[in-house]
Amino acid sequence: MQESGKTTVLKPNRSHVGLLALCAAIVMPIHSASADYHQASEAWETVQSSDGSAPTARHEAAFVAVNERLYLLGGRGKKPVDIFDVHSKTWWEGASSPIEIHHFQAVPIENEIWAVGAFTGGYPGELPMPYVLIYDTVTDTWKQGPDIPEDRRRGSTGAAVVDGKIYIAGGAQDGHRGGHVPWLDKLDPQTGIWTQLADAPRSRDHAALTAVDGKLVFAGGRRSHAPDNTFGDVVAEVDVFDIQQGTWTTLEDPLPVPRAGNASVAIGDDVLVIGGESIGQRAAHSDVDRLTLSTGEWHPVAPLLRGRHGTGIASIGNELWIAAGSGNRGGGPELNTLERLSYKDASGKS
Repeated sequence: MQESGKTTVLKPNRSHVGLLALCAAIVMPIHSASADYHQASEAWETVQSSDGSAPTARHEAAFVAVNERLYLLGGRGKKPVDIFDVHSKTWWEGASSPIEIHHFQAVPIENEIWAVGAFTGGYPGELPMPYVLIYDTVTDTWKQGPDIPEDRRRGSTGAAVVDGKIYIAGGAQDGHRGGHVPWLDKLDPQTGIWTQLADAPRSRDHAALTAVDGKLVFAGGRRSHAPDNTFGDVVAEVDVFDIQQGTWTTLEDPLPVPRAGNASVAIGDDVLVIGGESIGQRAAHSDVDRLTLSTGEWHPVAPLLRGRHGTGIASIGNELWIAAGSGNRGGGPELNTLERLSYKDASGKS
């Protein structure tokens, strides 16, 4: 089934807003409807385990929260799942993935974590996974999920969940060599049915998709062309899909620091774009940029302590967590550190 849409340019009413301090105001967690701002209670901090445990260093991995535990999955090479309990502050090792799986944005579905639109194999001609892989957080087991239609297979995609449906955007069909696509698909986890939606205004890989207020925000990424231009063709424009209308728009203001391999997360009605890599610097980006979707305005937020790309961001209550990734542009050094940002909600509670 193909649903058509149109591309327009979103031009919000704007007033001049000066840049905020690095520890800028951010909003309540995604579980709250409030859009009031409060200053971050502290900058990012490194979180050490209580027993000296640490996760497996990795990049091009996924990081997601389920039931107040953090799960680090996939990455280059065949890796175990690393699990962190935020209360006991301990890491332990779960089951290894049945095959190598990397370049995916994991999404939680109840007690499961779904890996959709991933690559397997080595650089630069990584192969798109032909099916979904699912990790069960209760039984610590992996299983094969729905097949991906042969003509829609790609890796390095963005993924987000809205009303129990998984949305998969962008990606590349030929690893880092090319085959970039502007595709958007919807997967029903209950039935395994795939639905093709309207193409995005532009193709991109190594980008992150975020669901907020009935919309999908597609930010960051690039069009990889290994080996001659792996990092250079970065996509600065931010595209937004209205789920109800079935149409894409492009924000007037691009991502302030264009980069790929970034993570993103929704907090209230805002989106944070975190970390990444670019041709402009050897070190991975520590930048954190906040988008207020209702106005299209960007503000800087406290930067990461360690720049990193190729990982995800997890949210629990009033805390954001990020782990692993690569500390420089490209494949290393692979990190095993964990950072946290605590912030206050509109009531002043942290």
